[in-house]
Amino acid sequence: MSTQPNSAGKLEPRPARLRDATAAQFEEIYQCDRFTAMVLSNRLRYTVAHMSTGLMFSAFSPIIRDWYDFAITISGPRDMDYPMPAVSSSLLVFLGTMEDAVRNTIEEYGVENLKPGDVLLCNDPYRVGTHVNDTCFIRPVFYQGKPIAFVNARAHQLDMGGVTPGGFSGIKTNVYENGLVLGPMLLFQNDKPVRSTFSLVFDNTRFAGFLQPDFMTMAEQLKLGEKLLLESIERYGEAAFRGTLRYCCDASAEAMSDAIARLPDGIYHAEEPLDADGAGDDEPIMVRATINKRGGRVEVDLSGSSRQARTCINAGPLDAKTAVGAAFKLLLDRHTPFSSGAYRPIDIVVPPGTVMSALPPYGAIMLYWEVSQALLTAILRELGEVIGADAFGGDYGSVAVHNAHGVRADGTPWQNIGIVGGEHGPWGADKHHDGESYTVPYMINGLDPATEAMEQDAPVLLIRKEYVTDSGGAGYNRGGAGVLKDAFWETSGEHYSSPLRLKKGTGNGVQGGSTGIAGACWLFDPEDEVLTAPGKLVPVDGSVYAKSTPIAGVLNPSTMALDPNGDYFYFARQQVWHTRAGAVSRYITNGGGGWGDPKTREPSRVLADVRDGYVSIAGAQALYGVAITGDPEFDPEGLVLDEAATRALRAVSIGKISR
Repeated sequence: MSTQPNSAGKLEPRPARLRDATAAQFEEIYQCDRFTAMVLSNRLRYTVAHMSTGLMFSAFSPIIRDWYDFAITISGPRDMDYPMPAVSSSLLVFLGTMEDAVRNTIEEYGVENLKPGDVLLCNDPYRVGTHVNDTCFIRPVFYQGKPIAFVNARAHQLDMGGVTPGGFSGIKTNVYENGLVLGPMLLFQNDKPVRSTFSLVFDNTRFAGFLQPDFMTMAEQLKLGEKLLLESIERYGEAAFRGTLRYCCDASAEAMSDAIARLPDGIYHAEEPLDADGAGDDEPIMVRATINKRGGRVEVDLSGSSRQARTCINAGPLDAKTAVGAAFKLLLDRHTPFSSGAYRPIDIVVPPGTVMSALPPYGAIMLYWEVSQALLTAILRELGEVIGADAFGGDYGSVAVHNAHGVRADGTPWQNIGIVGGEHGPWGADKHHDGESYTVPYMINGLDPATEAMEQDAPVLLIRKEYVTDSGGAGYNRGGAGVLKDAFWETSGEHYSSPLRLKKGTGNGVQGGSTGIAGACWLFDPEDEVLTAPGKLVPVDGSVYAKSTPIAGVLNPSTMALDPNGDYFYFARQQVWHTRAGAVSRYITNGGGGWGDPKTREPSRVLADVRDGYVSIAGAQALYGVAITGDPEFDPEGLVLDEAATRALRAVSIGKISR
């Protein structure tokens, strides 16, 4: 039991748990009854969902419209320290930063300087997290003359200046090369554009034709959020609204504390490497976390992580916070609505100047999600060993963004971002299911843009998108398969590629499951014989890579094909990859991790995997101890399971284990 002052100012016992509060106690604490608190909680979540729908269907930039690269949140007032009670069902990698982003922006600008109809803008990674393209838009909601809440959006802008069009590259070495940095400033005042701010942005960025209508769309969605919030406050009253803000965060905090309490007390050590930064592959880069768990609280100390990288692959401390919260949420508390209260039982130690907490000007931050995802992988793998059967396998781990640009024959510029590279791939398996094979990484849960939209916006044709046989980690439940994507470039162009986790598989297996294979990426010149055969796609067998140009991966130095014992080809050994019209890029993502002993997978499921192309006949025998005969390529329905041979194979396997 704790104590709190009642309405008369007298201290009285407060229930230790929300569910233990009587109706009178609940109303005393939150200034409304339980039913009203639940209704208002749902109205808050409805508000951000409604704003998200409006933004997605009104945005002009493909990165927002097709990729879902944004987040919407609500924050409470300054006197409550800006609690975040509701977030949109959108990009997870934004959500952990938003409470602090709003607080830092408003406190620096001065809440006393805000007026109705204002919209604040800020994109500085060191103030608000993520990177300069992810711009925060914050609108105060005034009630009875004072700001009672804030409606907020963070959305990726197609370009924010810097030396790389679109921004996506791992080679920039300082904040000056990285792009335009905007401290807190007004974008709208009294619902009218602030001309100086618009000019500052458009004078220093590319593709202003997309940014300008998106800024206007953003403002309209924030006005919608304000309208919906004020309707709720008018209907239920300010006291109930404030109480509900506290309730949403208290409920999240209690749920997370309960979830953490189910972990055994102890100190756990997690680590995960990245392949290299954009300055060279001569320096190991490691993300480390010491997890100290006691009761319903946990401390995550990142002090052992490598120093900040020499290029812009770094993350900031707010991004580290997001990854830690995401790890505990995904592993232990998936079903409670997310709010800033989820962080209350979690202490995070982030010393300055690491790859997870870079400092300007030379600790540039751009590919922050790659480092964040490595931290997520490390925590999920380490704590997965503790929770046993409830663990799940690792995903493909690196978004490996492909960023290309050029000029069409008519002289108009084109840009292609985040579509034809390794942006989508498999998940790991869990105790209930095989891993999905074509989705988004655990941290970057955007959408997969339609191929037709991609081909309309840039001179590129997606000529192949398919799963890679034997790439998913074997298990009782199989990890998702790696994804192969071939893109045909109709004009010459300049390409930047950022695969940071291909030295080893990231889809770690759990409960006896295997790790998925590591992927790679290549470029094929238009004069390569594999492209000049009329009417032929680039084959998928290992013989086609000998004359290709590897971008990144562990490859056989002679054949340039995937080879776990080969040489590592460093992604930025050529900072910009130049191609001629007719070139083809190929990406293979990492495979997802398996769950459980593969020799216990039902032979009928293995037969189905061979029929569907997830597993080869040789893989079925070697990995699963299942004998299958037939031709999966030309007669998949004619495949036959050899039950006697399967029993013999699995008997040998069991015998080896027993010895």
